[in-house]
Amino acid sequence: MPGSGSGLSVQRCLTFTTGLVECLCFAGAVFGWASLVFVLKEEGYFSSLCVNGTGVNGTHVLDCTEQDEQFSLIFTIASFMNNFLTLPNGFLFDRFGTTVTRLYGIFLYTIGTVMVAFSTSVLAILLFPALSLLAVGGILFLMTNMQVGNLFGSHRSTIITLYNGAFDSSSALFLVIKLLHERGIALRSSFLFLSACSVVHLLRTFFLLPRKTIPYPLPDNYTYGITCGKSDNRISEVAENRDAQKVEEVPLNKDASAKQEKSFRDCLLSRFFMWHLLWLSVMQLRHYLFIGTLNPMLQRLTAGESSLVSQYTNAFAITQLCGVLCAPWNGLIMDRHKGKPRAEGESEQEVDLRATVLSLFLTALQCLLFSICASTPYLPLQYLTFVLQVLNRSFLYGGNAAFISVAFPSCHFGKLYGLVMALSAVFSLLQYPCFALVKVLDGDPLYVNIGLTLLSLLAFIHPLSVYLHCRSVSSQRVKNKAMTQSS
Repeated sequence: MPGSGSGLSVQRCLTFTTGLVECLCFAGAVFGWASLVFVLKEEGYFSSLCVNGTGVNGTHVLDCTEQDEQFSLIFTIASFMNNFLTLPNGFLFDRFGTTVTRLYGIFLYTIGTVMVAFSTSVLAILLFPALSLLAVGGILFLMTNMQVGNLFGSHRSTIITLYNGAFDSSSALFLVIKLLHERGIALRSSFLFLSACSVVHLLRTFFLLPRKTIPYPLPDNYTYGITCGKSDNRISEVAENRDAQKVEEVPLNKDASAKQEKSFRDCLLSRFFMWHLLWLSVMQLRHYLFIGTLNPMLQRLTAGESSLVSQYTNAFAITQLCGVLCAPWNGLIMDRHKGKPRAEGESEQEVDLRATVLSLFLTALQCLLFSICASTPYLPLQYLTFVLQVLNRSFLYGGNAAFISVAFPSCHFGKLYGLVMALSAVFSLLQYPCFALVKVLDGDPLYVNIGLTLLSLLAFIHPLSVYLHCRSVSSQRVKNKAMTQSS
């Protein structure tokens, strides 16, 4: 019926729009940590760790290295939890579906915001569990929203990439809280408002998202959510999900069948997985250390001038908003071959894999340039550092998911995605020893930054490995073709 079709279209558009707003305004807020640190310092959090010291000219200065170390440790733990718990959260999502996973995520996010709201300079210790809860709850928002791309068929990849970009841009939320704080809005009021927004998350969960998961490919007349007067929607959804699963189990061609035969263990021990893990880990470590140490870096470069620190902190947070605009570019690079004819005997997976080489290389190159700029102790250059950082970060996570979906069987995507994020989280714990090393070097991060820049060169191994593999497969195909023709 036209009416019902129109209503279904409106519901899907609402699902997409509200999901984008949810990712943009809440999901990745923890990565705007530098803006919140500025507010927390003004509120006196961990100020008791600041001690009187002696400057270069014998002047008395306030040494807040221990305070910075505490803030860095909070972010280190939160960013680790954000990635490491992706693996069990992925199994939770696959096993229990959207509603249960989102209720769990909303609970964690709400508790986290309430903890920050009722923390004080005396109860600063509450920030440790609070930021971790915000990080885990936020990644669950992203995880349950990415399936919305399944509702839009040909635009599926674009929407998934867009949601990942919105997740990056949501780090600007703490900038908004910082600006409100400068205008007299208490930190507690801002976080209590975020807690109250959980009502909206709950409404989306029950009315604009499925109880289980959105299947792909999408069955005809697929319905989801609670709709007045349509009590059979849940039954319809379950039946259609079962039908979709049956469709996905049938291989479309011989190439797909061969691809599905690869076991999870084979994927895990493959050269692709190992180099991809290294590719993600070294760049992610560089980003996490930069975000976690941004405030003390700006303090050093501005000689502690509060107005300049605030100005550059705001500039960093504003550039984070551009993540939602940068993320789809990587998708366009990886999809540039779509619709073009393939060579004889060339599989779709081979073409897709070859298309990832440019994306992987550009991401590694962006990280190298970003790291060089971040290592240069010249304050105005940090504006370029901020731009390169948000561009590289938006390419990094979208490219991570896209490569796993192309290089490995779809039946292992959730497990491999969760595992690579979890293992890279363990690697990212190196940021805290790096910060401790900076402290040993009298607060000068130059040598640590140079070391991380050299480490980021390892990321170029992955695109080179994929390129050599694709060239080898292509050469073998041409050789087999020549042998067939000669015989």
